[in-house]
Amino acid sequence: MVAEPWVSVEDIVKHLGVARDSVYRWIEGRGLPAHKIGRLWKFKLSEVDDWVRDGGAEAHDEPTTRGAK
Repeated sequence: MVAEPWVSVEDIVKHLGVARDSVYRWIEGRGLPAHKIGRLWKFKLSEVDDWVRDGGAEAHDEPTTRGAK
C-alpha cells in the first residue's frame, strides 16, 4: 500500500477551487483537518474531502463581504 502524500495549502486551494484565506479561516473556525509541521500547514486530501462531504465547507454561516460598502 502506498502512503498518501501530505499536501500544502496551495494544493488545497487548487483542489477545492477556493481562496487561500478561506483555507486558513476553515482551519481556525471550522475544523478543516490540517496538521502543523513546523511553520507549515499540511493536509491529507482524503481527510479534506471527507470534511467537505460532511458539510464542513457549507457557506450558510459564512459572513458576506462581497458588495459591502
